[in-house]
Amino acid sequence: MKKWMVLLVVLLGIALLVTRYLPDSFDYKIGRGFAQERVIDDKDEVAGKNEILVDVSKSQIYQGDLLLINKDYPLVDGNEAQDIVKLVDYSTFASQIVLLDRSLSLSQDVAERFLTMVKDANVEGIDHFMASSGYRTNQEQDNLYDEKGSEYAMPAGYSEHNLGLALDVGSTQSGIEKSEEGVWLRDNAWKYGFILRYPKNKEKITSIKYEPWHFRYIGLPHSAIMEEHDMVLEEYYEALRDEPLSITIEGQHYNVRYHPMLNDKKIAVPADGDYTISGNNVDGVIVTERHR
Repeated sequence: MKKWMVLLVVLLGIALLVTRYLPDSFDYKIGRGFAQERVIDDKDEVAGKNEILVDVSKSQIYQGDLLLINKDYPLVDGNEAQDIVKLVDYSTFASQIVLLDRSLSLSQDVAERFLTMVKDANVEGIDHFMASSGYRTNQEQDNLYDEKGSEYAMPAGYSEHNLGLALDVGSTQSGIEKSEEGVWLRDNAWKYGFILRYPKNKEKITSIKYEPWHFRYIGLPHSAIMEEHDMVLEEYYEALRDEPLSITIEGQHYNVRYHPMLNDKKIAVPADGDYTISGNNVDGVIVTERHR
């Protein structure tokens, strides 16, 4: 009896601790695997109930918001974000965030999402954000690599900055790591689809030193799942290879599934069209379904 009482107290303590660190504005539940789980192979699928088949080209591997860009998997030329804009010309962004470089560019969609996040931080009195780097062309990346060397830069195509979905963020008050802006981003960026791409204690996995300023957009629900499991992008994709993942955020249920792509194939997706497909830039695609 005493053992059961001790176990109950421990479980209650864990539950309280978890609740303490969940964001107030987020109601979510995460799981591994889900209904109608399939054997994942490279063959065409068969549509289930409330599903249709869509043709997916092998070239989709190298397109989308979830591309893994690192020392082993460079960006295929031409697959960077197609909505790159100069942030100085995007007046709403430039009025809210200090730009260290007037030529700084970024995906407009990502810029708008980042701006939404900054405005929410402003409500809490966190309002000294600064952007120092965003999208870089291959030529700009090569110039940086020649200037800084391999210890501080990657060759053209091997940097997330070539994708257009990442930016380096600072604070006008102090270094980003200890600033209010940096602390707020580490605690909240995932709610808006952003991840701290190169965190502490993950250098052996990412092959990049800790960069408290480098944030990458991958979108929900992926950022929420990675936050819950303390994953970096490389680990997230390995987890998806093992099994599908699911999560419920504010009443909306998401299923995330990996599909290998040796050839073009047919993939089953929800008939209502509420899904996205992104390549992983390695060997397959990630299908994200949303069920309301």
